[in-house]
Amino acid sequence: MKRLALSVLCLIAPVAHASSPDAWAAYDKTVLAGCTRASGLKDAKPVGTAAQFDDRVGYTALLLQGQYPQKHMKGQQGTELCLYNKKSKTAYVTEWDSIRPAARP
Repeated sequence: MKRLALSVLCLIAPVAHASSPDAWAAYDKTVLAGCTRASGLKDAKPVGTAAQFDDRVGYTALLLQGQYPQKHMKGQQGTELCLYNKKSKTAYVTEWDSIRPAARP
């Protein structure tokens, strides 16, 4: 019986651990750095906090805001959605200006 209990414990022990707050903070910095590098926005800053998807999905989402660097955009503010792949440690961004509410007349 003791051997069975020990075997079960050995099987579930790797699943039972959780990341420390320091590990999450380091991961959040990594995501922010990767997304900021991938962004085409000038002075890109996060909007809120990152959305942590389940490990089966494998992505973290982060919304960024900044200014379009193109001269013809005249410093207009822009929004991008960044998806950070946890496995490959790669950030992918897409323009997402439609997320902002339209200005009221």
